[in-house]
Amino acid sequence: MGCQITDPRQGSPMQHGHIIALDTHCAFTVAAILTQAGELVRQRRLPTTIPALRQEIEQVPRPRHVVLEEGPLADWLVRELRPCADAVVACDPRRNAHIAKDGDKDDPIDAFKLGQLYRGNFVAAVHHPETLERSAFKQLVGLYHDRVRNMVRQANRVLAQLRRHGIFASKAELLSPPQRRVLLDGLQVKVLRAGVQILLADFDVGWMGVQRLKRMVTRAARQHEPIRRFVAVPGIKWIRAATFFAYVDIPWRFASKQALWRYLGIGLERRHSGSAAVQVGVPSAVTVCRPLKAMILGAAKSAIIGDNPFAERYKEWRYAGLSPRNAGRNVARRQAATLWGMFKNGGVYQPAWVGLGRAAVSEPMALKADG
Repeated sequence: MGCQITDPRQGSPMQHGHIIALDTHCAFTVAAILTQAGELVRQRRLPTTIPALRQEIEQVPRPRHVVLEEGPLADWLVRELRPCADAVVACDPRRNAHIAKDGDKDDPIDAFKLGQLYRGNFVAAVHHPETLERSAFKQLVGLYHDRVRNMVRQANRVLAQLRRHGIFASKAELLSPPQRRVLLDGLQVKVLRAGVQILLADFDVGWMGVQRLKRMVTRAARQHEPIRRFVAVPGIKWIRAATFFAYVDIPWRFASKQALWRYLGIGLERRHSGSAAVQVGVPSAVTVCRPLKAMILGAAKSAIIGDNPFAERYKEWRYAGLSPRNAGRNVARRQAATLWGMFKNGGVYQPAWVGLGRAAVSEPMALKADG
C-alpha cells in the first residue's frame, strides 16, 4: 500500500501525482521531481525566476504539489507559483533538520530529501497570505515590531552605560530633554559623556522611526473592516488589532481556539511518558508566533487595569487562588478567543458574552498547571 500525502490546503489525501521539491537560493534553484511512490523522475538546476520555475512546473502532469522550505524567498515564491500547481507549501526547516542533515549534503540531495519528507507528510506548513496586498500589510506590521525591538535594544545599551557609573534611569527619562541633560551631567569624564551622546543619537533615530511606522500602520489598519471592529475589545488598539489581523490572516486555518492559543504561545501542551507525571506548560518560544504572543500578553495587561469584563474575570481568578501570571494568561486566552470569533463571524464585540457559563468559571482551575 502506497504512502498517502495530505494536501495542506485541501485537507484530503493525495493518492497519485507528482511532487516538485525546490531547494532555493538567490541565484539558482534545484528542482527535484518525484512520483507519489518516491521515485526521482528528474532533477534540474534552474535560475530563481518565476518564468523558469513555472515552465518547469507546468511540464509535470497534474496533480502536482510544490514544496520548499521557509526563508526570505518563500512568500514571493508561494504567491507566484500557486496558479500553476495544485498546492504550494512552504515548510518549517527546523522540523526537517534532523532528517535532512543525516548523511551527505548538497543541493540536489536536499531537494530530494525535502520531496521525500513531503511525500511522507512529515513537513509542517508555514502559512503565507494569498495576496500581495495582505503580504505587504503583514510586512509593514512586522517592520514596526522589528523597529520597536531595535529601539528597546538601543535604550538598554544607553541605560547599561549609565549604570556602569552609578547613574540609574528609565527609558522615559531618555525621552525627556531636561532629564537627559541631568543624566549626562552625571558623567564627569568627557569621553564617557560623548560616547553616551552617540548612543542617544541612535536611540533618537530609532524612536522617530518607530513613531513614523506607528502612524503608517494605523493609517493602513483603518482600511481593514475587521480591524475597525477589533479595537472595541478592551486592551486592543490599532497596533495590536493590526498585528492580530496580519498574522492570523485567515481565521479558519485554526481548527479550534486551543490551536490558536498554541500559535499565540498562550495555549497548553501536555507531555506524558510511561509512569511519569503529566507535564503541562506553554509551548516553547521557537514554535510560536512571537509578535502575536507579545501582543496578546500586552493586551491582557492593559485590560486587567480597566473597568471591563476581562478585568472582572481576572479578579475572579485571583480570588480563586490563581497567580497573577496564570490569571493574566487566562485573560489573554479570553481576548484571543473573542478576537477569533469576531474575525470568523464578522460580529462586533459583545461585553456580555465574555466568560459566561459554569464551564467558563471552572476552566481556570484546570489551567493552574500552566507554569
